[in-house]
Amino acid sequence: MSIDPRVALQSLTAALEEHLAAASARRGAGDPAVEAAFFAVADAFEVYDDSLYEAYGEVTPLEVIEDDSDEDEEEDVDDEEDLEILQD
Repeated sequence: MSIDPRVALQSLTAALEEHLAAASARRGAGDPAVEAAFFAVADAFEVYDDSLYEAYGEVTPLEVIEDDSDEDEEEDVDDEEDLEILQD
C-alpha cells in the first residue's frame, strides 16, 4: 500500500510544527517531548521520501542521520587494540 506523497508531506509539515512547538517549550536538556518530536520528524520524513520515490521516482536532497555513537565507541576500542598489537 503506497501513501500519496501529498498526504505524507502534510504529515511531515505537521511533525515539523510539533517539533518547533516542543523546542520552544523545552524544559531543559533531554526534554522527552522534544526527543519524541525529533523522532516523529525523522519518521515522517522517511515516509515522505519513500512515497515520493514510489510515486515519481524522485527523492529529496535530505537524509536522516543515524546515531552512530555506539559504533564509533566500538571502532575506538578496536583501534586501541590494533595499536597495542602493533606496539608489542
